Amino acid sequence: MATGTARADIPARSGFLWGSAGAAYQIEGGNVASDLWVVEHVQPTIFREASGDAVDAYHRVFDDIALAASLGFNAHRFSIEWSRIEPEKGQISLAAIAYYRRVLEAIRSHGMTPVVTLHHFTSPRWFAAAGGFETRDGIEPFVRYAEIVSRHLGDLFGVVATFNEPNLGGLMSWGSLSKQIRPIVQASRASAARAVNSDKFAPLVLGDFRIQTPIIIEAHERAYDVIRRETGGRTPVGLTIAVNDERAGTPDAGLDAKLEDAVLPWVRARGDFIGVQNYTYALVGKDADLPNPEGVELTQMNYPFAPEALEGAIRLVARHTDKPIYVTENGVATEDDARRVAFIDRAVPAVFACMRDGIDVRGYIHWSFLDNWEWFAGFGPKFGLVAVDRTTFERTPKPSAAHLGRLARGGLPGDLRP
Repeated sequence: MATGTARADIPARSGFLWGSAGAAYQIEGGNVASDLWVVEHVQPTIFREASGDAVDAYHRVFDDIALAASLGFNAHRFSIEWSRIEPEKGQISLAAIAYYRRVLEAIRSHGMTPVVTLHHFTSPRWFAAAGGFETRDGIEPFVRYAEIVSRHLGDLFGVVATFNEPNLGGLMSWGSLSKQIRPIVQASRASAARAVNSDKFAPLVLGDFRIQTPIIIEAHERAYDVIRRETGGRTPVGLTIAVNDERAGTPDAGLDAKLEDAVLPWVRARGDFIGVQNYTYALVGKDADLPNPEGVELTQMNYPFAPEALEGAIRLVARHTDKPIYVTENGVATEDDARRVAFIDRAVPAVFACMRDGIDVRGYIHWSFLDNWEWFAGFGPKFGLVAVDRTTFERTPKPSAAHLGRLARGGLPGDLRP
């Protein structure tokens, strides 16, 4: 729907967004009404450890926002937790709406643009218990939720993503990990279903992507219409997708098939932008990704350390759409913050290279602001620009935080400024 031409309701290059990100479930703590809280507390579970208090951002969010702004960022990405807004079907928490309004006001008061995600992997447990996005009955509840938050909060939105990485299941289906964990995923889902007396407990991250894809795309497109209406057409609305730098690993590499499974349906979906989220590259074989090459540096997530992969990911998406692109996640899991600085210093110029070639990239948002609970991997991987003491929750900015802040304060290189 959108083109590469700047529109009045989408920030132009002079308003390039620099920031960092977090997701409600990974940082807030205590999201007891969420579907994944159920999955964490059954046996067997796919999670290494429970999220618990996470990093207690729910109670420390305003200090966190002030810290992010002090680093020099002009944008802040966060997610709204649906299970706080609607803990039971049809029961809307006005207190939760008021809380997220204060969060948005705080971001605005510090001169930052709020980049809002409505669904960052988690849903209310009642929604998953009803089949989630593995049934078309899941479309209407999500659209209603999008309408409610947009009506109450939309005047403060900056950029909105309906879903975070809804294509991840398709992407993972090409990797060996998906096949390895399939039995425990199925057993975990069955245990969670019994725990909530459900016939089919279906969290998005444990779902069948082939069933979910058309359902989530319809939910996204209907929510797109609702959000645009409720915000008076002022707010750009899109979705974010996980994108590897996909590289042919064999002469018969199934690149086209993988893109059809994992990327292109989402790029084609209606919206004003695409959020590109990249961490590494993949070597693609005929019908599966190949193992990591021998001798490459690996991150704590067992990905090849590959900051330049961001350029390949952006160019891949740009070949298939003229929508503006935001880099909504890019980062590295490492205990060695010097490697994070090196990652940033090689990833950011890759963004600029794409822009110089005419690709409409409108922001770079680093993952993540805080060290947080990293889904299946628990608290082990360290993605944050800011360290968090797990006992006191004290925040300590790392050298990489100041480093990225200096880049943000410097803005775009001279040849990219209007």
